[in-house]
Amino acid sequence: MRRVSKSTRRDVQISEFDKRDLGHDIARSRSAVVVRPRTRQLPTSILLDAGIVDKLKQKGGKRGIGYQTMLKIIVHEHVDEY
Repeated sequence: MRRVSKSTRRDVQISEFDKRDLGHDIARSRSAVVVRPRTRQLPTSILLDAGIVDKLKQKGGKRGIGYQTMLKIIVHEHVDEY
């Protein structure tokens, strides 16, 4: 009986894994979920007072996000109020 070392077995497993395309298996299982659908975003530019930018940086810093992301959240949450 021939013995196969662990490293040889591992190499065989890795090479077999590398050969296999899992794309069809994932699609068939329907286990892949889109977390954030792609939406069309338009670039815009606005002039903000330095004080507002500082406040956005402070509030965004508390959440661990940047000031521009903080501004997008605020606009998204309050756009329907106007």
